[in-house]
Amino acid sequence: MSVSPWVWALTLAGILAVIAADLFLIHRNDTREFTTRRAAFWSVVYIGLAVLFGIGVWAFSSGEHAAQYFGGFVTEKSLSVDNLFVFMVILTRFAVPKHAQHTVLMAGIVIALVLRGVFIAVGAAAIATFTWVFFIFGAFLIWTAYGLVRGGDEDDFKENALLRWAKRVIPTSEEYDGGRFLTRRDGRRAVTPLMIVMIAIGSTDVLFALDSIPAIFGLTTEPYLVFTANAFALMGLVQLYFLLGGLAERLVYLGHGLAFILGFIGVKLILHALHEYGAGWAPEIPIWLSLAVIAGTLAATTVASLAAGRRPGGRSDLREDAAAAEPAAEAPGKLP
Repeated sequence: MSVSPWVWALTLAGILAVIAADLFLIHRNDTREFTTRRAAFWSVVYIGLAVLFGIGVWAFSSGEHAAQYFGGFVTEKSLSVDNLFVFMVILTRFAVPKHAQHTVLMAGIVIALVLRGVFIAVGAAAIATFTWVFFIFGAFLIWTAYGLVRGGDEDDFKENALLRWAKRVIPTSEEYDGGRFLTRRDGRRAVTPLMIVMIAIGSTDVLFALDSIPAIFGLTTEPYLVFTANAFALMGLVQLYFLLGGLAERLVYLGHGLAFILGFIGVKLILHALHEYGAGWAPEIPIWLSLAVIAGTLAATTVASLAAGRRPGGRSDLREDAAAAEPAAEAPGKLP
């Protein structure tokens, strides 16, 4: 797939225009809570944009590339649903006011999008030069899938080194100041807890990229498709957060479904590497089969989760985590 510089430029300009519209038009001077109805409307808009872009890839390139894009987009969107569990824990822990959650999530995602672009460029260059990188990506995805199946505390939020450094070095106020990132404390400028939360969201989402970037490279090695699929999945993540606030707690088997998808893509990467090194017995898994496995797994996971939720006594881990986190939010508006 050959993408000219002007197509890249137009694509980046379009993505920036959509982000700017979200930041300065949709949410400008709006202190209302982001309701489920608003989230549903804008989620449909973002998904519609992603679908239209995929149709454009089909029209101007090929059906094969369009299938790769849609496979990558669905995979990234599915992984982002699992990431929302951690985002919910972060916002609860820092007691972020409802009206400020859209702003901080959007700012964190913009940071993550820029850093993911760097990761994609590095990953694409490595794959183009060293075929053995597929072995590393494949093994990493299989190990991640094993960790999801094994369970544990993957939905717990742990402060990374960047966040610990920021809280220690940057002068920070104890209370929020509306939707501002900067305020004055004793006559001196200081960042508000909203800035710390933004760093937490952005840096945590970058860590999630360690799973999602190798996963999408298992479906397509085209940097343009990898980047655009990531961009469209991330741009709608804020709206998805508010839309799935009530539904996410019912998707109790989502982790198992994602584990199967990551494991499948990991095996696909290893088989591809073996095929490239001349192992004739190693099959190349076609994109249509990858799409069928991803869609079928997500459908089965959703049906099983909703069925489990109807059984007496059925409840999700998220609900238990939220209940356990409530004491931390007794003093809203203050940095823990």
